[in-house]
Amino acid sequence: MNTPPIPTAATPVARHGRLKVRGTRLCDRNGTPVQLRGMSTHGLQWYRRCVTDASLDALAADWRADVLRVPVYVQEGGYETDPRGFTDLVHSVIEQADARGMYAIVDWHMLSPGDPHHNLSRAKTFFSEIAQRHAGRNNLLYEIANEPNGVGWSRIRSYAEELIPVIRAKDPLTPILVGTRAWSSFGVSEGSDETEVVNAPVRASNIMYTFHFYAASHREEYLATLSRAADRLPVFVTEFGTQDHAGEGANDFTMARRYLDLMARKGISWVNWNFSDDHRSGAVFTTGTCAGNGPWTGTGPLKPAGVWIRDRIRSGRGLTTP
Repeated sequence: MNTPPIPTAATPVARHGRLKVRGTRLCDRNGTPVQLRGMSTHGLQWYRRCVTDASLDALAADWRADVLRVPVYVQEGGYETDPRGFTDLVHSVIEQADARGMYAIVDWHMLSPGDPHHNLSRAKTFFSEIAQRHAGRNNLLYEIANEPNGVGWSRIRSYAEELIPVIRAKDPLTPILVGTRAWSSFGVSEGSDETEVVNAPVRASNIMYTFHFYAASHREEYLATLSRAADRLPVFVTEFGTQDHAGEGANDFTMARRYLDLMARKGISWVNWNFSDDHRSGAVFTTGTCAGNGPWTGTGPLKPAGVWIRDRIRSGRGLTTP
């Protein structure tokens, strides 16, 4: 039996409206700092069947999530194979999230090649249409480069400074999330740190910088970097897992809890990877759940990581002001 939908007035978007970045914080329409907690889908080219009206009803009402991240893989059988089809699919998922009062992060999921300029032309085409169609919505954030890697910060920065004006021409108000060097680790995975961004920030307003971690692999140096960065920059953790960097293996809930405690103290919004039934331990549903169209609610269909992260989202009781 599905959980009843949340009354519209009680949804995160209804309560807090269009978000904006002020200083180092993500704020609501009144300028009050907020923290989003939610889930990312897996690649829609593989796991579209996990993103249904029923599953999103559960995410909004049973999990009490504030935000849904929607990865648009560019390569790996994604956008480049069918630009029209994937763009239309993202339009649909944005509308599904909005209907449930959840925020939606439109994630340009470039990964390999790691230079975001490789997909700049495609990104301009994609985000121009998304921004034009949905500029009037209050539930959006744009993540313009998932995990840049193998290139310096100056290269990533120049990509952002070329793409952001294209988006702003259609949508001047929606926050934009910029990926950082070395798989969105602020450069730590390639021997750097957050100072390169602090010293040369993207020349644009209403933006945040992304940080990704996987608790079993990314230890003290990563945690310390996130802590320092959040004191100097607006940071959004748009992807994390309780497993190793591939989203596999044993869960390290102890280390993950240290990250979540830090993010709670500093009001850093976060999204967990991932809302699917992939065979890896990081997928929250047991294999076969999506093919069987559920069940979606409660802990019965969940792997250990799913049980743990659902509880973390529910314990926050939705979008909060830390």
